[in-house]
Amino acid sequence: MLSARILLIVQALILVGFGLAYFIRPQEMANLSGMLLMEPAAITDVRAYYGGLQLGLGLYLVLALVRQEWLRGALALLVLLYASLFVARLGGLWLDGGLQQTFNLSAMLFELVSAGLALFVLRRLDRPD
Repeated sequence: MLSARILLIVQALILVGFGLAYFIRPQEMANLSGMLLMEPAAITDVRAYYGGLQLGLGLYLVLALVRQEWLRGALALLVLLYASLFVARLGGLWLDGGLQQTFNLSAMLFELVSAGLALFVLRRLDRPD
């Protein structure tokens, strides 16, 4: 149980931190992966999708820390979220020929580790002691 709470706290801090960064500084954050935001609509889209979505996910994890019955759902969400991001990024690297994409390779490592840790903790919660 303690490991689940620690994982949720760390992930909530990461998601809220990145969400705020993308909301407050969308152009700078988008530039980290090589994206250029050329129009106000693109800036708003990054604020909403990258900022708002990560903020919402982070806040859900905070609520799961308070509401015990949400704990398993939050861990399952992390497994699905990070596994999906990993697979989509892997597909993108294959389609776009990107073994030189340091940003995406680093992100994939984070996503793989995060999904693995969430799955490990979730499976430990489901085991009878």
